[in-house]
Amino acid sequence: MTEQSLSRRRCLKAAVFTILPGGLARGYQANEKLSLGVIGLAGMGSVDARELAKLGENITALCDVDSEVLEKRGATYPDARRYTDFRRMFEKEKLDGVVVATPDHNHAYISVLAMTQGLHVYCEKPLTQTMYEARVMARVAAERKAITQMGTSSSASEGNMRTVELIQSGALGEITEVHCWTNRPIWPQGFERPSGEEPVPETLNWDLWSGPAQVRGFRAKWPEGHPVYSLPKDKLNQGRMYHPFSWRGWLDYGTGALGDIAPHSLNVVFWALDLGAPDSAEVVACAGMKPAMYPEWSVIRFDFGPRGVHPPMKLFWYDGGKFPPLEISGENPGGGGLVFIGTKGSLPQGRGPFYGRQTEPYAPPPQRQWDRESVHKDWARGIRTGRPPGCHFGYAGPFTEAYLLGNIALRIGHRVEWNPLTFRVTNCQEANQYLRRDDRKGWELQKISGVTL
Repeated sequence: MTEQSLSRRRCLKAAVFTILPGGLARGYQANEKLSLGVIGLAGMGSVDARELAKLGENITALCDVDSEVLEKRGATYPDARRYTDFRRMFEKEKLDGVVVATPDHNHAYISVLAMTQGLHVYCEKPLTQTMYEARVMARVAAERKAITQMGTSSSASEGNMRTVELIQSGALGEITEVHCWTNRPIWPQGFERPSGEEPVPETLNWDLWSGPAQVRGFRAKWPEGHPVYSLPKDKLNQGRMYHPFSWRGWLDYGTGALGDIAPHSLNVVFWALDLGAPDSAEVVACAGMKPAMYPEWSVIRFDFGPRGVHPPMKLFWYDGGKFPPLEISGENPGGGGLVFIGTKGSLPQGRGPFYGRQTEPYAPPPQRQWDRESVHKDWARGIRTGRPPGCHFGYAGPFTEAYLLGNIALRIGHRVEWNPLTFRVTNCQEANQYLRRDDRKGWELQKISGVTL
């Protein structure tokens, strides 16, 4: 097949990510424990450390820019050396791999720097904050032959494996539509940035926390009387503005509702249908998109062109309490769901009984040997064997690029058409400024990666 005949779904992967990790920097003795570092401990990093420790691996070093968090989480691992600067950790420690569990805007710089120093990387989802970073992560992982994994448990989910088998068996016919909805955001979104700032806590290195992003004035909480306090408690996050966790809603630091949940819920879609780059993304509707924050809610449509004999496909994303029509979501859609619509039937993946064009359960196809156990175990095993786990960066990179196109559509406010080979939005020059961040001096990803697009 020539490059010209490749479908737009496949061209990104074919052109950029055909090299997979192979080989090892060194061999491992039987029962030899891995020496691992964990960067970012306020959220999923503590979970990652716990799961890897349960597998018997050595948590050798811990790093967090907040010394209070570092002390609290570090108490569980008294033998682990502690750092507030990941660069010092890289200089002083002899590690096999690192976990990167910082806010989204720091994922790429830390992960790429680690890989260039010969370390394997487990990076929490979303893989990156920008499409450029996703492209860089995949390329560097391939060039360095790093064993990588994006941290989404959906990659080793038994239910997802069965869903992939069912869809690829042809039981639903050709998939023409997918609808996905979520209860996110469960943090403030859709507000203007308030003026003023507060002293940075003595325990927090705000400069390091900011990383490649512009250093903003610090605020621990939203100002008293701000409209944000009208939010329900489960979305207010105690009124925090940035740290911890509320950073997700800010364009400077997070990827919004889409970046938070798409790596989980859309993973099975890209896996089952072998999707590549979308042709386009457009905002069907949204409310509260601000210059500094993602919107209160949104509905986004992605269009994927035909791939070989398979027809075009539409993918609809709903967040902030918005749902598909009742005939698709059902009368009680709950906090989140995913529905595949095919020419022979429909499947509400992971939710309730089967419904839609076919009302009886589908006969299960033969089960395959996926050789996936858990995202942490698969990564650790890959370091020892050289076998890439299911959500390695060669897969997660293009996947991340695809859904992050939706965030560019949110920023532009209309349809954006995408050419993955030229790495350009083709119908709106203005949109291309959002493919990458203008990294702060000293944090330039291009300098440490050598990737120019």
